[in-house]
Amino acid sequence: MTLYIWRHPQPVAAKGICLGHTDMSVDRRKLKRLANQIQHFARLHHLPKVIWVSPLQRSLKVGQLLAKRGFQCHISPDLTELNFGAWDGRPWVRITKEEIDEWCANFAHFAPENGESLQQLFHRIEDWLNARMLEQSAISTSIDMSVLAVGHAGWINAAKMITAGKDVPQLAIEWSAPVVYNQLSILKYAKKV
Repeated sequence: MTLYIWRHPQPVAAKGICLGHTDMSVDRRKLKRLANQIQHFARLHHLPKVIWVSPLQRSLKVGQLLAKRGFQCHISPDLTELNFGAWDGRPWVRITKEEIDEWCANFAHFAPENGESLQQLFHRIEDWLNARMLEQSAISTSIDMSVLAVGHAGWINAAKMITAGKDVPQLAIEWSAPVVYNQLSILKYAKKV
């Protein structure tokens, strides 16, 4: 399976904010720009007019624009960003150094209060990828399925590690810098046996 996943456009007023499940708006022009980019790419590469998005408006609204242009739009909570729980929506500078240090000391398994650990995010992503693989095998085992999606930086970073066969990072230094807004990542995935 080949996953074509674009990071959503930059939300309004998100700079310096711990942004996971917080649902921040995006300038309509930026949403349209990404929808145009995806539509052009799909047409150029003869990809299916099917888009997967998270329920967060920075992803969802791109899918809704594409749906108006003839795409099927599937909404999946499994595509949402890491849930930062009590940290979510707070400025990073208001999260204590002790909390950040605790996270870095237990990078794979730490979760802020009512949040999600990186390990849990990896499981959620693998489940979503495997569900897409099952859909492919129900249709055909000989054709490489293409999946188009609009996702979030942490989700995309984790998916890159999964598709590269890497384990959940144990140290913060093993985590990649986020992909830029609107950037396309192309990932190949085969279910682990």
